[in-house]
Amino acid sequence: MNRGKRSVVLDLKSDDGLAAAHRLVATADVVLANLGPGATARLGLDGDTLRAARPELVTCELSGYGEGGPSGGRKAYDALIQSEAGLLELTGEGDVTARTGISVADIAGGVQAQSAVLAALFHRERTGEGATLRISLLEALVEWMQQPMLYALGTGRAPVRAGGHHPSIAPYGPFPCADGAVHLAVQNEREWVRLCTTVLGDAGVATDPRFTTVSARVANRPALHALLESRFSALTQERLGALLDEADIAWSAVGHVAELPEHPQLAARKRFAPVTVPGGAPVPMALPPVDSSAWTPPLDAEVPALGAHTAEILAELGYAPAEIAALTA
Repeated sequence: MNRGKRSVVLDLKSDDGLAAAHRLVATADVVLANLGPGATARLGLDGDTLRAARPELVTCELSGYGEGGPSGGRKAYDALIQSEAGLLELTGEGDVTARTGISVADIAGGVQAQSAVLAALFHRERTGEGATLRISLLEALVEWMQQPMLYALGTGRAPVRAGGHHPSIAPYGPFPCADGAVHLAVQNEREWVRLCTTVLGDAGVATDPRFTTVSARVANRPALHALLESRFSALTQERLGALLDEADIAWSAVGHVAELPEHPQLAARKRFAPVTVPGGAPVPMALPPVDSSAWTPPLDAEVPALGAHTAEILAELGYAPAEIAALTA
């Protein structure tokens, strides 16, 4: 994640280190902070303090729960926020709950911070005025939870935990086949009929009263899955995919994370580049997922070692060699 950045280490609990941080902030367009509750205010690095001196500055502070309220002073970590926001209630299968496989609360907060900072920079471009931005992980993830929340409010129950399958549509999820698995999505009755006739080769299944509607298929999900798995077990992934394409039914392979750099689609589009990291061989990193006519992502940027640029940046801020030596000792 730190590709192309410069890394500075300062002891913010020392007067000299904190003074260097303030001098660095004086050169910035944007100041981002993700410290514990109240830490930036104690250091004089909070948005209100910084923008009192420089109204054109954009500051963005990311916290777990936001200011005020009964949880405002609590520490927060990704899995705790997933639990607080109700995501664990939705994730897993049957009686077993699970956190998501990636730090989705942290990422939600980061995405909101990026969007808000870009909007604030555009606002400053028009008005000359900066902005003080505050984002909480809980509220960022709750925004993503609105659809299941409204479902629960409307039906009186949360969506069922269905593992890799859709809680209210069937068949919609991963199914094993002869040499792997496919993830398919049947969205309506026309597709269901085509699945039965073209893929299963058995039009009679489409009229089985257990499976004629979406709600019936969801209600009879175990029988439906058993039927499909028994038919798919004789088909290779390639053959099953070809039949699903013929039936115009959306599907995907069931991928593996270690194989992503060699994924046929990603490899064909050259979406990975080797990146140099401290103390090890180059690693493949995904390029930013935006194709732009205005810029090209730098492919030669390195990930810096911790503090690799401290002396360099302190020199840029006007510190003398002896002062740099003292700050980096």
